[in-house]
Amino acid sequence: MTDFETHDPEEREPDRYTPVDGIPPDHIGVLIAGAVFMLIGWLGLYQLVTTSLPLVGQRWLFFILLQLAITGTVLPFVRYLNVRFTPVTADLPPGGVIVRQSIWIGLFVVMCAWLQIPRVLTLPMVILVALLFIIIEAFLRSREIRNERSN
Repeated sequence: MTDFETHDPEEREPDRYTPVDGIPPDHIGVLIAGAVFMLIGWLGLYQLVTTSLPLVGQRWLFFILLQLAITGTVLPFVRYLNVRFTPVTADLPPGGVIVRQSIWIGLFVVMCAWLQIPRVLTLPMVILVALLFIIIEAFLRSREIRNERSN
């Protein structure tokens, strides 16, 4: 009899978490937060763009709402990519990693929008900023993976 065929819960090893459809609980919370971010960001952007003039305060509010909207929108896709490309033998990355990677993408879009205001956004600048964020995330993730393996 295999481990999955036992019906006595005491015979099985306790799991770290009880997955719902294979989704860890912290990922469910992250997806809910992403939906809230997306809703607040896009509705706020719509309201801001259709009802106000582009003054200084409204520009800062635009960047904040754009960050929320993009972060919430890309969060499910970032989670999917992390789940898809994580080896079967390894643990899924925690929800904090998925949120951080989504925030990097949101920050990239906000930075591009900010650089477009004085018309200094060029293709080499886009590539440079993207490489900068990718390198920072790669260093952070490699350090986290090394610490996870040592525990």
